[in-house]
Amino acid sequence: MAAPGENLRIDGDRLWDSLMEMAKIGPGVAGGNNRQTLTDEDAAGRDLFKSWCDEAGLSMGVDQMGTMFMTREGTDPDALPVYVGSHLDTQPTGGKYDGVLGVLGALEAVRSLNDLDIKTKHPIVVVNWANEEGARFAPAMLASGVFAGVHSQDYAYGRKDLEGKSYGEELARIGWKGDEETGARKMHAYYELHIEQGPILEAEGKDIGVVTHCQGLWWLEFTLTGREAHTGSTPMAMRVNAGLAMARILEMVQEVAMAAQPNAVGGVGQMQFSPNSRNVLPGTVVFTVDIRSPDQDKLDGMRAEVEKRAAEICEEIGVGCSVEPVGHFDPVTFDPELVENVRKSAEKLGHSHMNLISGAGHDACWAAKVAPATMIMCPCVGGLSHNEAEDISKEWATAGAEVLLHAVLETAEIVE
Repeated sequence: MAAPGENLRIDGDRLWDSLMEMAKIGPGVAGGNNRQTLTDEDAAGRDLFKSWCDEAGLSMGVDQMGTMFMTREGTDPDALPVYVGSHLDTQPTGGKYDGVLGVLGALEAVRSLNDLDIKTKHPIVVVNWANEEGARFAPAMLASGVFAGVHSQDYAYGRKDLEGKSYGEELARIGWKGDEETGARKMHAYYELHIEQGPILEAEGKDIGVVTHCQGLWWLEFTLTGREAHTGSTPMAMRVNAGLAMARILEMVQEVAMAAQPNAVGGVGQMQFSPNSRNVLPGTVVFTVDIRSPDQDKLDGMRAEVEKRAAEICEEIGVGCSVEPVGHFDPVTFDPELVENVRKSAEKLGHSHMNLISGAGHDACWAAKVAPATMIMCPCVGGLSHNEAEDISKEWATAGAEVLLHAVLETAEIVE
């Protein structure tokens, strides 16, 4: 005779329909989404998510950073909750699944428990963390970072977007500033389902990534100061060219990352030229170097090497150089017991799986500072993410949500 919940499956069609409905809010220009944090589109996505949670009988709490906590009660009033979730905000040219799968997969797990009237000892809380992406307000994982005590709330409220609007002001504007003290909640455990955002699972033909570690990262914001000058009438030898210094630093970052192989990456994804005119050499260039590794010594060594060589490049050209770290977390080792729960759940359900190190940062990295935590990953087509062409299959989404459900039940404890 099967144990309670042994044959439990989620409704894959319902999960997929929810993903497609959420994707209608903040549509991109090429099939994806632009639902950046604390925009009107973000508010609309929150409203839709809340309506679904209301239908599922969940009670809502919102903290002062705007994170949504949707609770399904347990049978033991003294048992700490099991938290499950991710984020609904996207990149400016984001896909339909990055983060969203984790939130709606968690909701679908709760819906399935409701369908079969399965009760758990521990409450289950579905979480929508605010500003995971960091696309509009750096750093990434901002709200979960405040929750875990990594950032102060004043620091977070003061973060500004490219238009000079602050996090605190925009949070109040969209009406999602809650009353709960950020970080006051206690967790029994935390699980997060996510697409891989890389090509390994698809290439290996595996359904599930059992995430054992997460890479650490540094985001280093460089401000290079040159001299604005006419591109046509300023002799080459008399230029103080911040753009040239930037180009050499970009090439250098590539060299540093390649020299640190294996398990190291580095690159630049954001830059601003000022005055950004076709025939004016830039007086100021601002860009962010992103370096990552699961090895602490390698990560710190890469940062030191990048900063040292950047200073040398700028000094040679006569360009001013300042560096500000705008994002950082150390490599994370996820809880071995929860990792094993994920592995056993995949095996029980017949899904192929492999161990995986997450190349991207996630809210689970900060949750791991306050409670046992781990992640589950499903493949994405071509490993493509942070791109409107990001894609997954309904079967991958279903498998990931089913493994999530069974792992959560292992921790939340079914009550017969």
